[in-house]
Amino acid sequence: MGKRRPSGDGMVRKRDDGRWEGRIVVGHKANGDPIFRHVYAKTQKALTKKLHQSIECYQDVDLTEDSRMTLGEWLDRWLAEYKDGTIRPGTLEGYRNYIENYIKPQLGGKQVSLITTQDVQRMYRRLKNGGRVREDAEGSKRLSDSTVRHIHTMLHGAMKAAVQAHIIPKNPTESATAPKLNYKPMQVLNEQELDTFLQAVQKDDVWRDFFYTELMTGLRRGEICALMWRDFDAKAGTLGISRTLHSKGQGVYALGDTKTNQGNRTIILPESVAALLRARKKASISQWIFPQPTSPELPMNPGTAYRRLKTLLEEAGLPSIRFHDLRHTFATLALQNGMDVKTLSAMLGHVSAATTLDIYTHATSDMQHAAARKIDCGIGKAEIQDEPAPQANAPAIVDFQPYMGKVRKPGTGCISQINDHLFEGRYSPTWIDGKKHARNVYAHTREECEEKLKVLIAEMKAELAELKRQKGYKH
Repeated sequence: MGKRRPSGDGMVRKRDDGRWEGRIVVGHKANGDPIFRHVYAKTQKALTKKLHQSIECYQDVDLTEDSRMTLGEWLDRWLAEYKDGTIRPGTLEGYRNYIENYIKPQLGGKQVSLITTQDVQRMYRRLKNGGRVREDAEGSKRLSDSTVRHIHTMLHGAMKAAVQAHIIPKNPTESATAPKLNYKPMQVLNEQELDTFLQAVQKDDVWRDFFYTELMTGLRRGEICALMWRDFDAKAGTLGISRTLHSKGQGVYALGDTKTNQGNRTIILPESVAALLRARKKASISQWIFPQPTSPELPMNPGTAYRRLKTLLEEAGLPSIRFHDLRHTFATLALQNGMDVKTLSAMLGHVSAATTLDIYTHATSDMQHAAARKIDCGIGKAEIQDEPAPQANAPAIVDFQPYMGKVRKPGTGCISQINDHLFEGRYSPTWIDGKKHARNVYAHTREECEEKLKVLIAEMKAELAELKRQKGYKH
């Protein structure tokens, strides 16, 4: 075995054909022999530039022999050794589909250590413009922005693992730009539509309890289908969420873990739901809270639940919403009826309250209007007091002008940026109890947040003035 040459060590020579060739050490084989990277140019000056770039790229990098495998070979290994058994079967199958149908036809045969950011960027562009395996209903082979984004996310993870395994010097997806996620807008049943839906559900003895529970808890479809009686504490009125039904493809489902670690949670049920489940348990012959109607030994099939929802909506003359939109309906009504974001986030099993804020920006700006009411008020029709009419002497909204300088004036609130597309406005006046009472608004742009904050400040000032009037405070 010869002397081990350091990575980055290079040489330059002029070839017989007149071109210049440079060579640097980028790693070592198992026996210690060096692994070389070759670069070529027409002139020595051009070669020197390329060589310096390569030396900089491979500095402090010591690749293994696996760096010579193709991208397709690495992705196959990554699935088998890094992902199989660590992610849901459905997610694994989705990754495999991305690799076989989209990535391998484009870059699968190229050496993984030679993949550049430009290669990745060109692949995204080709996929977006004509990457579908089959034409869609409109005869187009364009791939959606969301699909390309998901491919990018998966490939980024695979290439990150390749860097850690000393197979590539750097992750080429880091500098690549993928389309932003373009999710289908959520649809929420308004109060009238919700009443119509509940009336339709009441006529269905099989599905009545299932959909009422869903609307009152906002559980994910797989979570509600996987509920067992051991999850229900009848005395405490709580429900433990610890599993879900995962799709394995071809209409087959299997029990598995919840979507996130935060998905393992215990929620306090509205009393109407707790009472419903207590009565249901007395008549149950199954371990499942919602078993299949014809096979009580089995949990409710999520696909069957989805199809039944579509039928009920059609029969009631309602918009054809997704099952997940029932979850959105619950969350929106919960926020509008006074549930704070942190509590809602815990109920929904989100990773953080920021996730909840990001999804339900449309609802959080109105939270302060009904702080004392609970979700039962919106769905359970509990008796509530009418909100007081606004006072004639309330300060006009136009009285407030935000200060856009480096330091905001007292009484104009504050705005902070939570992430790249979510802003939070806060106003914290001193209340009649001598303490600061903070309320928040949220928006996707700073300008929109300023407008919402403007309204919030005016409303809180009017509310505070009315409280002072009722308590007999003198100005």
